[in-house]
Amino acid sequence: MSTTDLPDDDTLETLSEEGYTSRKPTGALKYLYYAIGLGMAAFHIWFLGYSSMEPWALYYSHICFGVVLAYFLYPFSRRSNKRMPTLGDWACMLLAASACIYFILELDTIIYRVGVAPTSLDLFFSTVIVVLILEMTRRTNGWILPSIAIFFLAYALLGKYLPYSLGGHRGYSFARVFSYITGMDGMLSTPLATSASFVFLFFLFSAFLASTGAGQFFIDIAMAVAGGKRGGPAKVAVIGSALFGTISGNSAANVVASGTFTIPMMIKVGYSPRFASAVEAVASTGGQMTPPILGAAAFIIAELTGTPYLDVALATVIPAILYFVSIFYMIDLEAYKEGLHGYAKDELPDARKVLLERGHLVIPIFVLIFVLIGLNASVIKAAIWAIYSTILCTFLRKSTRLTPEQFVAGFADGAKQAVGLIAACATAGIIIGVLNLTGTGLKFASGIIALSGGILPIALILTMGSSLILGMGLPTAAAYLICAAVIVPALTGLGVPALTGHLFIFYFACLSAITPPVALAAFTAASLGKTKPMGVALTAVRLGIVAFIVPFMFVYAPSLLWQGSLPEILGTLATSLCGVFFLGSALQGAFRDRVLNMGQRGLFLLGSLALIQPGLVTDLIGVGLVACALLWQWLGSHRG
Repeated sequence: MSTTDLPDDDTLETLSEEGYTSRKPTGALKYLYYAIGLGMAAFHIWFLGYSSMEPWALYYSHICFGVVLAYFLYPFSRRSNKRMPTLGDWACMLLAASACIYFILELDTIIYRVGVAPTSLDLFFSTVIVVLILEMTRRTNGWILPSIAIFFLAYALLGKYLPYSLGGHRGYSFARVFSYITGMDGMLSTPLATSASFVFLFFLFSAFLASTGAGQFFIDIAMAVAGGKRGGPAKVAVIGSALFGTISGNSAANVVASGTFTIPMMIKVGYSPRFASAVEAVASTGGQMTPPILGAAAFIIAELTGTPYLDVALATVIPAILYFVSIFYMIDLEAYKEGLHGYAKDELPDARKVLLERGHLVIPIFVLIFVLIGLNASVIKAAIWAIYSTILCTFLRKSTRLTPEQFVAGFADGAKQAVGLIAACATAGIIIGVLNLTGTGLKFASGIIALSGGILPIALILTMGSSLILGMGLPTAAAYLICAAVIVPALTGLGVPALTGHLFIFYFACLSAITPPVALAAFTAASLGKTKPMGVALTAVRLGIVAFIVPFMFVYAPSLLWQGSLPEILGTLATSLCGVFFLGSALQGAFRDRVLNMGQRGLFLLGSLALIQPGLVTDLIGVGLVACALLWQWLGSHRG
């Protein structure tokens, strides 16, 4: 592949930050950036792993580092100074640090004043930090989330003028609203707590793993395994992106990390730019749904539901298998329809050589799982040991050994990657604070139940829509946390188990990355493929259709979540896999290298849905419908 096929460094820098431009510090500013990032990493590792700190102080320290880095790295607009922070940026950093230090120093008394009797200084610094966080979120994640937060703030202040039937409340003063939302029931609530407690450590782990070249290792292994098959490069993209995506926690960033190589490869063998970009988008998004880590969301789900981590990881096994098998099959059928082939054997890397040279780079993932499951240690300790093992593993081969600057840059890049998440989680906390203060969270859940008439299928559709909207433009963990706070109570109120409800909204929060109108993973892939973004998003939705269907199925069939007896689980897996194959044929219009007409595709579609839904009756219906389609196809071919 020629280097001219790859985007330039500036384009990659822009795309890798969820589509928003960040500065690339040089000279003395680069070393200041390294110092801030290293300080942030060292602070979290020390106080989470070896010492202790009051949660309030930990969370505000987390915010302080995040806000300072955000204003240091992200300009006000695309026209602002790209080389260094402006005077206004430095002022914002100073104000943010002052506000956070004030809240930490006043810890012993302010916790009794929050939302009740704030002083003038309390109110000043509360207002300052809220405004700075909203602007930080706009710079790092775009307008959508801060706009939602501003809407909720306006509702808290002006909702008293609304009729009660439309969500009106008794009214709250400016002082009470802004003081309350900066406390433990608002900005410092679950989203930020999880970000500060362990998600940040996984960003460090992911950044270090990426700096060792693990992403390219995954691509090379995938190329060795699948590169020679029909449509091989597309299958390489699926394998490589899934392997790295499960630890990255960011669909759009994962698209850049692997799509830079895989999209040109797919186009080179004959896939259209639209299809190639869509494959990378669905693969990178699917990585967030791939066990054992789920882009760090597995640990958040376990924490919020009180479910053992291993149970969460097992629950996502079958949905992940169905998702990637369906994509693989549709890719293969696309290659058949277009007459595409894989790479010649002499163009493929030697799997044995790749494993011998860089196989040690995956050791940290096994360390993480062993510490979690084998030693039954906390998520925090597992993440810290994974970081240590990543650093140590780089010394096993000269080719992967980190220089002192790369070592420091790994910490700084991990801190940088976490900035968008910190902004999103803090802003989500503002929204949650308003919901808690006004009681609107319960009203939202009650509203979904009321709109659905208490009918679960309708409630699931409304919940899906809400999750896709609330998750637009956000990193996976932040999207899920917002949806979990606002939407899950509606499902549990209708009798859906907690873990099932959380997984339902988690999948749709992930899928918001490929769902129009705001589909960051798809749009990022389109930029790499130099094609129309909306076309990529629509194709990605078609390729990832299984992920839109399976959550509805597992609400009614727990065996899809690895719950029940082993024969039942294996039976569910077998029939669902058959359903996935037939669904792919229906969508691609081909089966076993033969084209299907519209009637046959319709029978395949209905039969596949019945097979994916576990149950003897639905399985028999599915088999019958597919048998009719196959008989129709056989008769047609023999008449021809």
